[in-house]
Amino acid sequence: MFGKLEEIEVKYEELEQELAQPDIFNDQERYKKVSKAHSDLGAIVKVFREYKKSSQELEDNREMLADSDPDIQEMAKMEIEDIESRLPGLEEQLKILLLPKDPMDEKNIILEIRAGTGGDEAALFAADLFRMYSRYAENNKWKIEEMSSNTTGSGGLKEIIASISGEMVYSKLKFESGTHRVQRVPATESQGRIHTSAVTVAIMAEAEEVDVDIRNEDLRVDVFRASGPGGQSVNTTDSAIRITHVPTGLIVICQDEKSQHKNKAKAMKVLRSRLLQLEQEKAKAEEDATRRSQVGSGDRSERIRTYNFPQGRVTDHRINLTLHKLPQVMEGELEDLTDALISHYQAEAMKRQGD
Repeated sequence: MFGKLEEIEVKYEELEQELAQPDIFNDQERYKKVSKAHSDLGAIVKVFREYKKSSQELEDNREMLADSDPDIQEMAKMEIEDIESRLPGLEEQLKILLLPKDPMDEKNIILEIRAGTGGDEAALFAADLFRMYSRYAENNKWKIEEMSSNTTGSGGLKEIIASISGEMVYSKLKFESGTHRVQRVPATESQGRIHTSAVTVAIMAEAEEVDVDIRNEDLRVDVFRASGPGGQSVNTTDSAIRITHVPTGLIVICQDEKSQHKNKAKAMKVLRSRLLQLEQEKAKAEEDATRRSQVGSGDRSERIRTYNFPQGRVTDHRINLTLHKLPQVMEGELEDLTDALISHYQAEAMKRQGD
């Protein structure tokens, strides 16, 4: 591990020297590339240097134990205790920082929420989940843009698709994919009985055109007149778009915009992300088949989390984590969940590397 860290530090210093050259600004593409590489290595180099400095201080203090002055010996003992308590934490940090990066982590996402079993109550909870993720996005200073939605008369959502853009969005939300179950007493329930319903969430890395190759001949594009709830006309022009990707059978419909071109652009954005997700799932399935040590696929059909309103608790079943702070979670305070999930899967990845 330390040999690799030394190499990373050397590379970091080389990049630093390159950035110090005045002529690098003449080539903006090169400047961006070098800056990003330098920035990516910065965190690990900072921790490694702190580790080396602490290790050197430990050696120095051990030498001071041989000093004839008892006060110096006592001071050295205290320093040694302090450093020895810090070093394992720094080593753990370095192991995590050395884990292979998920190439999707820095991407923006397409968020899809769909009401499942439970009728109107599932649709109402889908709307609650969308509000929860919207609040979390606001807390992180991310931008959220609604792309397509299908509402119910009671204020619920049969489905909604939105894009979320900002810093490291996919890395923080990628473990949200799956079935979210809610247990609560519906407002219309006079007997006070608890109902259980489910909502599926899909988190897809937003694909750039370079990420996915889509041939025009593989697409069937249909244009039709958009309509709203109950069949009322949203507008009087044929602006709604349905794109079918013939090889996979994927269909994306977008009708929220009055412009046909805007609807097509949004539909293509969703289609690209779904195709990228298919590629990721295929690659993961192949990896799991060879490794045979699956730690949870994040599959949409998996029940990943339960929100129990009568007891005010939320439980993530993948990591057996229960939090008694459901109101705060529904207000977008997801850090305790997202951080615990990231730590869990990092630990799993470290375990696999050690095997």
